[in-house]
Amino acid sequence: MEPALRAAVKRLPAALSRISAYHFGWHNAAGTALTDPSSGKAVRPALAYLAAEALGGPPRCATPGAVAIELVHNFALVHDDIMDGDIMRRNRPTLWKQFGTGPALLAGDGLHILAIDTLLSQHTDRARTAVSLLTRAMIATLHGQAKDLGFTQRPWSGPAAVTPDEYRQAAAAKTGALIACSTAVGAVLAGGHPRHVARFAAFGRHLGIAFQCTDDVIGLWGEPGRTGKPVGGDLLAARKTLPIIAALASDTPAARGLLDLLSRGGEPLTANDLPEALHLVDVAGGRAAAEAEAQRHMTAAIHALAPLRISSQAREELNAMALYLTRRDR
Repeated sequence: MEPALRAAVKRLPAALSRISAYHFGWHNAAGTALTDPSSGKAVRPALAYLAAEALGGPPRCATPGAVAIELVHNFALVHDDIMDGDIMRRNRPTLWKQFGTGPALLAGDGLHILAIDTLLSQHTDRARTAVSLLTRAMIATLHGQAKDLGFTQRPWSGPAAVTPDEYRQAAAAKTGALIACSTAVGAVLAGGHPRHVARFAAFGRHLGIAFQCTDDVIGLWGEPGRTGKPVGGDLLAARKTLPIIAALASDTPAARGLLDLLSRGGEPLTANDLPEALHLVDVAGGRAAAEAEAQRHMTAAIHALAPLRISSQAREELNAMALYLTRRDR
């Protein structure tokens, strides 16, 4: 997939191609190719390949879909970092922090356009169906992002506080939609029957929610050396992630202590407050609740594929990916 991805990125205007290569971890900020590139995990392309393989398709049939999905995912990451004000990704400055907001926005837009063009250049009915799946997934992602962005303006407690159900809806759209699209596109490009595509979409949707729950845990307790992000960053940014929402909803002494810490005089948390806040989230059951939610959706994802007649090897690989996404290193 990577050679095709690099070829697509090279089609951008030179300046945008250079900074996009930085975002993908292929180049340093000066534009020099790195001998040990630090690309992302490429989870979504891997899922597209696995879905195609499960239905008997050769890897090459899924490559346009894998590239398009990775481009769209990274377009979303670039814009997310700007909206969230995140300054670090993969242990180095984010694109907007390194090159400015304007160039980062243009690069992100370019990746989005390249994704659609990569699929449409195939000139097949399957590719056109894949484009439809991708655009619908992006619309769902926009809804999820809008909800998530709105959560930051909501209070920690009271009738207007974010509920666990609202969180699940946002996660299903923000993260689940594109991962569902990854497996569905792989199935479509391999010639899968609509009922097969629907099963793979359900697998991906549940897996996406499980992935987001796990990511929320990592966002609080992950090791910066592995995650590339500061520990407890979500708390410092007042993001309403599942461990925090579940902890506050627990009606325990730890939950009340956490609320007092988060609400004191309207002042934001500081790095000095983090150890106590993380401890209270954990004691109030926030971490356990997020991990249990991830496990439930991982199980639902595996069950979604149970009726399909696919090879035992393909099933094992898909199950292994589900396990990895919910138990990955922190």
